[in-house]
Amino acid sequence: MNEESEKARQSRKAAMEAQAAVRRERAAEKLRENLSRRKQQVRARRSGQADETNGLPAAQTPAAKMDES
Repeated sequence: MNEESEKARQSRKAAMEAQAAVRRERAAEKLRENLSRRKQQVRARRSGQADETNGLPAAQTPAAKMDES
């Protein structure tokens, strides 16, 4: 192998590693957000407040379901 192709290969490898690190960091951030949201939901349930979710069919009241039909 010549020196240029070796440098190009190392450059591509470094770029791939950098992209992988960005993906891992993004995934870690999403996991932290999800954990925070779940903890907030548990705290709300303990204090008797309703969840702040929106659009769940199971969370609708029977009267609201009847209005939709």
